[in-house]
Amino acid sequence: MLQRLKINWKIAILSFGIVVFSLLIGGTILVGSIISLREEELGRRLLVTARTVAQLPEVANAIADERHRPAVQPAAERIRIINDVTYVVVMDMNRVRLSHPVEGMIGTASQGADEGSAFAEHTYVSKAKGELGTALRAFVPVMNADHVQIGVVMVGHLLPTGSEVLLDLSGKAYVILLLSLLFGIWGSWKLAQHIKQQMFALEPHQIARLLVERTATFHAMHEGVIAIDKNERITIFNDKAKQMLSIAGEVIGRPIREVIPDTRLPEILDFNHPIYNQELYVSSAHIMSNRVPIKVHGQTVGAVAIFQDRTEVTRMAEELTGVKAFVDALRVQNHEYMNKLHTIGGLIQLGSKERALEYLFEITEQKEELTRFLSGRIKNDSLTGLLLGKISRGAELGITVTIDRQSRLERFPGRLDHHDFVVLVGNLIENAFDALHANQEQMDKQIFISIEQDDEVLSILVEDNGCGMAAETRERIFEKGFTTKAADGRGIGLFLIADIVQKGSGTISIDSAPGEGTAFLISFPFTGPAQETSQLTDLA
Repeated sequence: MLQRLKINWKIAILSFGIVVFSLLIGGTILVGSIISLREEELGRRLLVTARTVAQLPEVANAIADERHRPAVQPAAERIRIINDVTYVVVMDMNRVRLSHPVEGMIGTASQGADEGSAFAEHTYVSKAKGELGTALRAFVPVMNADHVQIGVVMVGHLLPTGSEVLLDLSGKAYVILLLSLLFGIWGSWKLAQHIKQQMFALEPHQIARLLVERTATFHAMHEGVIAIDKNERITIFNDKAKQMLSIAGEVIGRPIREVIPDTRLPEILDFNHPIYNQELYVSSAHIMSNRVPIKVHGQTVGAVAIFQDRTEVTRMAEELTGVKAFVDALRVQNHEYMNKLHTIGGLIQLGSKERALEYLFEITEQKEELTRFLSGRIKNDSLTGLLLGKISRGAELGITVTIDRQSRLERFPGRLDHHDFVVLVGNLIENAFDALHANQEQMDKQIFISIEQDDEVLSILVEDNGCGMAAETRERIFEKGFTTKAADGRGIGLFLIADIVQKGSGTISIDSAPGEGTAFLISFPFTGPAQETSQLTDLA
């Protein structure tokens, strides 16, 4: 039955049980303290009474002269009643009782085990079980005029039992007990409610199941997941994250800066806002990271990072980009070759076979010469294919795309690869296409591309004679989502270019004027470890 109880009832019952147990322990100690205090007070009162009796002249005379002994009992009873004690016993040195509340005991000898010291001139209080029950007894010696002991006065009072003490305290005790129990019940229930609320109204078995499911989910994810609490201690570190960052052993509970100094996850606790799709180098791993603060009831209690290996993301992006590029290239080539085939077919129909053959050799030689030039100067198949496709695309749009004959590319700057350059050059050329399309008055539409490099710098120049840009447009073109076109999904290309330039520690220079065209000049220094282009092959 206890297993089926909800957690708030379990906590309430446990808390209330602790309160009741504490009351019992405290009550026992309190009753014991009260009994002890009462015994001390009673002992002092008994000693005063015994001294009073011992100093009565008739008591000393009765002990010394047997003729006066009958007067002892009335005097002792009088004092017993006045001082509210159980008995007053006067004994001579032979322990013969001269007074006693039970008249039949007068004249008999006392056999108490605690009386010996009293006949040696000692004054004290003791607890003993006598004829009438357990009592607290005070002993005082009786001295004559010559200060010689002639007897002992024993004054006793029966001790109250525990039940009698409780009965005496019953009024106050019941009020205290009732208030304590009511407060205990209320406090236990409020505590149970608060704990249940802190656990999002979940039962322990539900929390255990969620923990198991969460752990299994995190470890099954193909992305790396790291989470920290507000004290920067690791709470989640899945297997994929350990694999990406080359971390071995258990790291849960350790400070994140101790495990990974350059993770940049703790800064989310300070920023208190998410950062998405940011490329980072963490423990020599190139990753794409999303970092988000963890908030509970509006308070930031930690941060979580979900990231992918940039190499894998690049491969996937290259695959998608490559497929799109192939489709566009095939479409452009289809249009281009259909037009040329129509031209050749028309010449043959007109009987100009020799002119048709010359035209065929001419276009074949032009295509082969351009391919040889690009393959010889640009040592990367992906970029070469991109430029060939853009030249064909320009021809289809009526735009002349010219490649500087001095262009040369043999290696990439540090932290950049051929995918970055495909995105960079491709977006610059597409922006030039858009600018020329917007300038309908321009008849001779030109795009000039130059890629140059030496031992220190790699420069890319893309220049067009399109519509140009105003000063306010130039200030905002690198903002994510900003565009001068109305189509959805635009405003990303130049943002990606700025991100790549920042990653490669490069610079961007823009020369533009409305109606006169635009020139983008991007330069990258060879300050880091450069990547040989021959090591990066195209997906085809």
